[in-house]
Order: sequence, then C-alpha cells, then structure tokens
Amino acid sequence: MLRRTNYWKDIKPTGALSDLVTVFRQAGSARWTNAVIAGALTFGVFSIMTAQSWKVERKLPTVTYINSWPADRTAEETRDFILRNQKEKEEYEARQAAADAEAQRLWMAVGKASGMDVKEMKARADAEKAQEKAKAEAEAKKALEQVKIEN
Repeated sequence: MLRRTNYWKDIKPTGALSDLVTVFRQAGSARWTNAVIAGALTFGVFSIMTAQSWKVERKLPTVTYINSWPADRTAEETRDFILRNQKEKEEYEARQAAADAEAQRLWMAVGKASGMDVKEMKARADAEKAQEKAKAEAEAKKALEQVKIEN
C-alpha cells in the first residue's frame, strides 16, 4: 500500500544552496543588513506566535434542576397533571400539523409552477407516511404485548 514516490528524485539541495549564494552575492553592500532584518522579522513573528495560546477555556456545564412531585401527592393531582400535559401535547401537534399543511400547500404550488406532477408526489408521500405509521403502530403493539407477557 505504501510505495516509494519519486517526489524527491528531482530535488537537489546543492542547486538551491548555490542559488542562495549567487543571490546573496548580487545583493550588493546592503546584503548583511537585509539578511539581519529578514532574520529578525522572522524570529519576531515566530516568537510572538509561540507566546500566544490557542487553547480555549472550557465552558462550565449548565445544571438544570428538575422539580419533582411531593411525596404526598394525590392520585387526582397526578391525573390532572397528566391530562394537562396531554392537552398541551395535542394542541402542539395540531399547530404543527397546521404548519405542515401550509408548508405542503406552498411547496405544491411551487412544484406545480415548475411543471411537476404534485398529485403523484403527494400520493407517494401519503403512502410512505401511512406505511411508517402502520409500522410504528405494529412496533407499539408488539411492545405492549411483550409487557403483558412479562407481567
């Protein structure tokens, strides 16, 4: 899998060093000044980079406390709580269904304007949803039957 590459075969450091010496000699009387300035700038940049920290301080976790029911709660309080939560859930699902229907209507208008067969696409999507719903109901029924058997 790992094979030798011929990447380094054409690279010869002697040619690079001779080019550096030639350019250095052609720089004239300011060559040492330029070399010192270039070296100082390079050293300065790298010393600043190494002094900086790239670590980010870790955020402390947020703790959320959950209020629990008092131990002396009555069955009626529990039932009211469950009914209230169920009502909120159903209201949320109704709002979500209305928003989904509006989005579907808008997307169907876009599809129709684009020349797509939106009725066929809707029929296919509805069939997939029905299949997923049937599968979920079958799994729920199977889980309930398992619980009844185990008890």
